[in-house]
Amino acid sequence: MRLTSARPRRGPTALLGLAALLAGTALALPAPPAQAAPPARDRAAASADCGTDDAARGRPATASSTENAALTAGNAVDGDPGTRWSSAFSDPQWLRVDLGSVRQLCRVVLNWETAYGRSYQIQASDDGTAWRTLYATASGTGGTETLTVSGSGRFVRLNGLTRGTGWGYSLWSMQVNTGDGVPPVQGGGDLGPNVLVFDPATPGIQAKVDEVFRKQEANQFGPERYALLFKPGSYSGLNVQLGFYTTIAGLGLKPDDTAVHGDVTVDAGWFNGNATQNFWRSAENLALTPVNGTDRWAVAQAAPFRRMHVRGGLNLSPDGYGWASGGYIADSRIDGSVGNYSQQQWYTRDSAIGGFSNGVWNQVFSGVQGAPAQTFPDPPYTMLDTTPVSREKPFLYLDGGQYKVFVPARRTNARGVSWDGTPQGTSRPLDHFYLVKPGATAATINAALAQGLDLLFTPGVYHVDRPIEVTRPDTVVLGLGLATVVPDNGVTAIRVADVDGVRLAGLLIDAGAVNSPSLVQIGPDGSAADHAADPTTLQDVFVRVGGAGPGSATAGVVINSDDVIIDHTWIWRADHGAGVGWTTNPADYGLLVRGDDVLATGLFVEHFKKYDVQWSGERGRTVFFQNEKAYDAPNQAAVQNGPTKGFAAYKVDDGVTVHEGWGLGSYCYFNVDPTIRMDHGFEAPVRPGVRFHDLLVVSLGGNGQYEHVINGTGAATSGTSTTPSTLVAYP
Repeated sequence: MRLTSARPRRGPTALLGLAALLAGTALALPAPPAQAAPPARDRAAASADCGTDDAARGRPATASSTENAALTAGNAVDGDPGTRWSSAFSDPQWLRVDLGSVRQLCRVVLNWETAYGRSYQIQASDDGTAWRTLYATASGTGGTETLTVSGSGRFVRLNGLTRGTGWGYSLWSMQVNTGDGVPPVQGGGDLGPNVLVFDPATPGIQAKVDEVFRKQEANQFGPERYALLFKPGSYSGLNVQLGFYTTIAGLGLKPDDTAVHGDVTVDAGWFNGNATQNFWRSAENLALTPVNGTDRWAVAQAAPFRRMHVRGGLNLSPDGYGWASGGYIADSRIDGSVGNYSQQQWYTRDSAIGGFSNGVWNQVFSGVQGAPAQTFPDPPYTMLDTTPVSREKPFLYLDGGQYKVFVPARRTNARGVSWDGTPQGTSRPLDHFYLVKPGATAATINAALAQGLDLLFTPGVYHVDRPIEVTRPDTVVLGLGLATVVPDNGVTAIRVADVDGVRLAGLLIDAGAVNSPSLVQIGPDGSAADHAADPTTLQDVFVRVGGAGPGSATAGVVINSDDVIIDHTWIWRADHGAGVGWTTNPADYGLLVRGDDVLATGLFVEHFKKYDVQWSGERGRTVFFQNEKAYDAPNQAAVQNGPTKGFAAYKVDDGVTVHEGWGLGSYCYFNVDPTIRMDHGFEAPVRPGVRFHDLLVVSLGGNGQYEHVINGTGAATSGTSTTPSTLVAYP
């Protein structure tokens, strides 16, 4: 099958923006709320570090209009309480000030004359062109209004929408306060205590990697994190076994720069040969020559195999062919055959393989040279000739003796690896990155972003008391060793503005005990900018609610921006570990997609109480989806969706006119009440533009059943044989 990408674009309008503004201010998922002030918990955290100096005083100011030549824009920032700016008597109007550099913004104070704004926004911009709304109200009161904001920018703008009087907008002063309590942040430095760097001459490499494995083999919910980095060169006789929260990566520009004559192994001895919990680890940017000709990579979710060259075969099952529930390969070359064996599902993207054998339920390939032919459901192979849009994950490498981060270029209709010939993309020196190390605070991280630095999270667990605010286009936020961010006090862990080209990669977001409205948010509500030429990407960004302890979130990931690429994510409400139970780790939605033209490649979402995925944006596409419904639903009533039995795993909203998916599967295992029935695993409007290919639902051992595959179509599951019910095409 081949994907197509031609489509119309959605454009923002003033009427839509105003309608969203007037609709309300409370966050209510899944319906998008209006843009408003940050939640009270965010404001409280930000105010603690907010300075009192007026960053706007004496700075250049401009306005959309003036009432007369005496009432200029500069009067609002000149520090003189007796002078003012006043606009023409019409809507809309604006006043902006240039702070001279990007600053972390925490407070704006408006001192109105009699003529005030009833409906207005406070906005920020890095360049004076692309604006982000930090605060909005439709009920301004005039007088002195002190507004707590959270974000960064060089330019600050009052954007007046509706006047409160028959006159214009008139300000005695507009004061801007910044987070000046945080000292300037330096880029570059060492990689921290949890990164082990080897070169071919390093003594005792095997003993050191074995020591890490002993700590991490069964350390499923512990706080330890490690990255094992190998400088370019040749290494012999190694068997690097990877446990939880461990990354192995080469430091060359290409995989073949770092040659390991040995193995990188993931097996399941710690779990009696069952690989279904081999989560949170990765192998990247190495060339392997396996000792016996075949490397073993028996993983489950959140364990990517990226930018690898295996000079031999690859076995995806554990020793003894026990259960396995992976998995993901991208941008890799496997010279021999890939043996799927017991893997329930697997997705391979933009790679070259020497062959592929076996299949269980859902094996999907896009842009893979050597992939098997389209044969779903027997064997269960879904094959797409190309991947419509892809952009590989950024990675750390050595250029001579200098560390840099390579940011691969966007590809369209990709097929095969990206690293044949000269890799396409750009390099950024390490001193362009703030190296986040254990003990770093959200205030310091945000200050680094406001200074224009990218972020490199070294292995560790980071608690944040306010959102990490990514507002600059093309910012890179890269984690090593499954670096983990935990939001405290119910904040959103990471928020990305509606800007071009942000790269989030290699992070685990772990919900805190106080409910967060979302854990990752891409674009504010109402985002509508076109990012087709330079999309934001999420790659190996994993989300967890519970497991390491009680956690709570209304939604895992919310995508409001257009054109976002979600490339390999596992969004998981925990079914085991600590802090697990129907009311102990509540989370309603895994992924909410509101932006248009969003593409998901390798989407794993499990165990949420309502829709695991709810898609309301137009022209969405998903290549590979794996899901389990929440195990722990206490009874049928707990999952009843009005007259519908159960919430679908993957819901396309009724108003959507164009959507397409390939290779999507949902499984149920209601172990608390095995009598629960689901009307269907997938739900979508019946329209010519809404199409699905190769769908399946499975009842695991008869613990619950599906009545249909999608809507009212597809045979019911039955009995205890764990036999899928499949559909090759819908409608």
